[in-house]
Amino acid sequence: MNNEESRSGGNTEGKPLAGDIWADVLSSQKEEINGYHIYRRLSESAKDQRIKGILSQIADDELKHYNFWKNYTQVEVKPSKLRVWFYFLISRLLGITFGLKLMENGEVRTQLVYDRLSKFIPGVKDILREEENHEDQLIDSIKEDRLEYIGSIVLGLNDALVELTGALAGFAFAFQNSRLVAVAGLITGIAASLSMAASEYLSTKAEDGGRHPAKAAIYTGVAYLLTVSLLILPFLVLQETLISLGLAVLAAIVVIFIFTYYVSVVKNLSFPRRFAEMVTISLGVAVLTFLIGLLVRIFLGIEI
Repeated sequence: MNNEESRSGGNTEGKPLAGDIWADVLSSQKEEINGYHIYRRLSESAKDQRIKGILSQIADDELKHYNFWKNYTQVEVKPSKLRVWFYFLISRLLGITFGLKLMENGEVRTQLVYDRLSKFIPGVKDILREEENHEDQLIDSIKEDRLEYIGSIVLGLNDALVELTGALAGFAFAFQNSRLVAVAGLITGIAASLSMAASEYLSTKAEDGGRHPAKAAIYTGVAYLLTVSLLILPFLVLQETLISLGLAVLAAIVVIFIFTYYVSVVKNLSFPRRFAEMVTISLGVAVLTFLIGLLVRIFLGIEI
């Protein structure tokens, strides 16, 4: 079958599809077969039977949409192995919800194409409606531990970033010694992480939200400790206190960027606003504590 024959093969009106429309149909067919293989692989790897069923249902929908477009192109399309593996690995490492939301957010162009094709091909609006509503509802119904306890993780990260970034700035100008700053920061961080974990345990236990107090405490404590380790690392490696402080602040910004982006994707929130808010608070406290450390050193005459 030549190109012209294949372009008109599935058209109910018997009219060949124009070149640009044909390209859009073929691109849509490719997107659907990619989606089918991503959801199928995730379904096969899922241990939770409920999540496995949800992913399998989405995969079936993607295959149905692929066959819809195939009726028009009359050609088989192979999936992009790189794209399939990318989203599969992202979903396995950072959670199914994050991987699928990221994939859905990247399909803005696909929705615009579907809008355009709906003017020429009957049935496209039904597919677009399913893409916009049905899959989102299914994805939102997936429950993962890391999302159930996202509030506890945020608590640990935020407190570590705000408190320890400020504390390290104060220590840096009070002590003028990177190793002393690292030791003081580590002791402060460990004590604070245990305190935060205990507070989260008691707080969650008093709630009636179905979250497990011990899990909430662990997520908060671990998030706090990991952030502490990252922030004090420059002071353990380098001798220059100010350079170490600069790298610690940079590390704090990177952590804020990564985690804010993660939360923004899975919760469908505005990334720029949340990122700017967290950076302003964390660095504002750091500058304030920096000044306090400097004043303590000047007025109390502390030299270490």
